[in-house]
Amino acid sequence: MIHKVANILAGDFGGTKTDLAIFSSEAGLEAPLAEATFLSADFPDLETLVRTFLAQVNVKIERASFGVAGPVVGGQATITNLPWVIDEAQLRETLGLLSVHLLNDLVAVAEAVPFLEPNDLYTLNEGEPTKGGTIAVVAPGTGLGEAYLTWDGKRYRTHASEGGHADFAPGDQLEMDLLRHLQSRFGHVSTERLCSGKGIPNIYAFLKESGYAIEPSWMAEQLSMAADPTPVIVNAALDNQHRCELCTATLNIFTSILGREVGNAALRLLATGGVYLGGGIPPRILAALKNGQFMEAFLYKGRLSYVLKRVPIYVILNRNAAVLGAARYGFKLAESGC
Repeated sequence: MIHKVANILAGDFGGTKTDLAIFSSEAGLEAPLAEATFLSADFPDLETLVRTFLAQVNVKIERASFGVAGPVVGGQATITNLPWVIDEAQLRETLGLLSVHLLNDLVAVAEAVPFLEPNDLYTLNEGEPTKGGTIAVVAPGTGLGEAYLTWDGKRYRTHASEGGHADFAPGDQLEMDLLRHLQSRFGHVSTERLCSGKGIPNIYAFLKESGYAIEPSWMAEQLSMAADPTPVIVNAALDNQHRCELCTATLNIFTSILGREVGNAALRLLATGGVYLGGGIPPRILAALKNGQFMEAFLYKGRLSYVLKRVPIYVILNRNAAVLGAARYGFKLAESGC
């Protein structure tokens, strides 16, 4: 239970949307005093967005803690998929608060992981979790975020990572052709270029341009009217009544790449405590993750496959995990006097 800490504004700032909520020490994290979601691109900067929210709810706050989609260095952050530069000191002064803390958005999710309830999770692989074992967090959303937790003997400590921007490694000939296609466009090709909301249209475009299958006229029409093609492609891939071969193949490739990346993270960290899939995409494509292709790709690690069979894999269903983690982080620092 949280005690003697004033109201805290917590937020999760992503490339597509921003979630904000205000928590009090009395009500705890189970009952926010106010909450709202905004489209990030509708605002020129974080300050304007926060002021808009505070004007709507009219609740006094003293501190803020924000998860941001990008690396945080020296109290400053640049949002990876937005033209925003955020500074803790500037925000504190502009908003008139006692403290403002920034943390990577995946670190915010990681802060919430030890406190998630069973109904917040879907188990893809039960495995054999090790008590106090390292935990990996992999989250395909607008981008591909990663973080991890280590046990210090008393509690889990969170750590940032930008592993999603590491080099993409193809798994078969089709993906090798896909890699060459993207190299001609971008030069360096990270796993995020494919394993994310921004990556799904890249896979689709490659398959279409390479002649893998013909794009149906109804799909072309839907895509021409869509501000974001990713939901259109994913929805069509999951629609058993209106088959789109390009969409189905796109989601299959995405699922395999995600499985291999989750396996890579589990091996790099020896994540015997489990891997947690965050972000907006995994809950949306649970049907695809359960069909066996994801686990096959996850386990395809040659001599070390037996290690991964023991690693639990969970999908985080609680869409507010990053906000809750940011709030917990803020309360923790406030209680310590920071």
